[in-house]
Amino acid sequence: MSSTLTSKPPTAAEQRVLILAPTKRDGEISAALLLQEGITADVSTNIDSYVEELRRGAGALVLTEDALFHRNSGPLHVALKQQPAWSELPVIALVRNSSDGSIDRQLKLLGHVTLLERPVLLRTFVSSVQTALWARMRQYQIRDLLVKEREAREEAERTSRLKDEFIATLSHELRTPLSAILGWSQLLGRDLLDEKETREAVSSIERNARAQTQLIEDLLDMSRIISGKMRLDVQTADPTDFIAAAIETVRPAAAAKEIRLHSVLDPNAGPVAGDPNRLQQVIWNLLSNAIKFTPKGGEVKVILRRTNSHLEIAICDTGQGISAQFLPYVFDRFRQADGSTTRRFGGLGLGLAIVKQLVELHGGRVEAQSDGDGRGSVFVISLPITAVHSQLPAVALKTPASPSPRERKAAIHSLDGLKILAVDDEADALAIIERVLVMAGAQVYTSTSANDALVAARKFQPDLMVSDIGMPDVDGYELMQMVRGQGYKFPAIALTAFARSQDRTRSMLAGFVAHIAKPVEPTELIATVAAVAGRV
Repeated sequence: MSSTLTSKPPTAAEQRVLILAPTKRDGEISAALLLQEGITADVSTNIDSYVEELRRGAGALVLTEDALFHRNSGPLHVALKQQPAWSELPVIALVRNSSDGSIDRQLKLLGHVTLLERPVLLRTFVSSVQTALWARMRQYQIRDLLVKEREAREEAERTSRLKDEFIATLSHELRTPLSAILGWSQLLGRDLLDEKETREAVSSIERNARAQTQLIEDLLDMSRIISGKMRLDVQTADPTDFIAAAIETVRPAAAAKEIRLHSVLDPNAGPVAGDPNRLQQVIWNLLSNAIKFTPKGGEVKVILRRTNSHLEIAICDTGQGISAQFLPYVFDRFRQADGSTTRRFGGLGLGLAIVKQLVELHGGRVEAQSDGDGRGSVFVISLPITAVHSQLPAVALKTPASPSPRERKAAIHSLDGLKILAVDDEADALAIIERVLVMAGAQVYTSTSANDALVAARKFQPDLMVSDIGMPDVDGYELMQMVRGQGYKFPAIALTAFARSQDRTRSMLAGFVAHIAKPVEPTELIATVAAVAGRV
């Protein structure tokens, strides 16, 4: 009879009746009678073997009067006292004279006892055993509930601990780039830097701002995934395209560590139905991880191949590897192999969780393989070549194509003479929009509210409007309705921190012809304005 609390169906041993009868013949007769009623019983003729069987499990005990007064009954009393908290093993005692006071003293040592005087009717005996077994099954149910409650509590405590660790990590990861941005900004503002240091300061500010942007994107992606609001823009995608794009994005980081980055891509592996931007994000995330955890001079390899009705993408590295203990949890959110304050690698521990969820949204799966610490790792993505249905409603939207790098470069000086109305309630954001567009040759009129924007529209007759969405009193959607309601036909671009796909859809439906998520690259803003204005 184990004291270990485990949730599992009762074993055959735990459902049987154990009979202790000094006379083997008496025990066998009782067991045979119970078997006729579908009850399994095992017989012991001495205390030692009985206690040994008891420790394997029992549904009920049947004892004779002789066993109660056996001089060696101590081990039986000890075994019954050692029952776990949930257990009170039913005992049926068969005695000749129930009024004997010495019997009462012995029964108190046994706990939960049903006393039957001999001779006993067969029906009474069988009924008592059945009742005892029923009571024992209820105890097993209580055991299972206790196990589930304990497991739920442990899981809640683990989740709470992981969240606490995540919040601490998040604070560190956000403060680190902020420290660099704030420090260099203050030095620049005080004119304390020479030309070389100024370039270093600007580079550091940009690098840390991008790092912070990526942290925020990861947080937003995980929020969308948890809330079930992650949307896919499903279309036919060539895997070689989004893989090559991801490789080019991480190539500078690999070169900085002298990591050999190469690929073996089967041009006939695809295409697949999916969101190419999200699939590129998946590959970029895995490649970034591989480069981060691979030492200088190592190797990262990308393999694309077709396997039956699926395509497989494998990202292999010669890096740090994954321990056998952590491997089952590698895709858990908030989990990192090293969550200590002395960890060597930054990050929030969200990247691989996002990868797993995005791959599964595409109907695929991803698995991690590693031979252990220092042995490198392999991440294998499997995607079906069959169609995947989009979660977006079918909405006909006319949006300009994303500007190509060539168009972005050409657009830098293509806004000469263009009259632009810029609307944003945040003064700092409005100032940078104005500065970027003016440097590109545009005439910019600024407004900090929807009402001011309507006045400016009447006064300046702009060619184009760039507007924030989240503004007090009247938001960008309402402003767009008011602009169209007053008969203005100029195109409008939404420049907003509302960056979800459903936000983009809502912007298009409100009348905006383009949607740009903050923070925006100056070249992207100029190129989009130029594309909307027909300047490229």
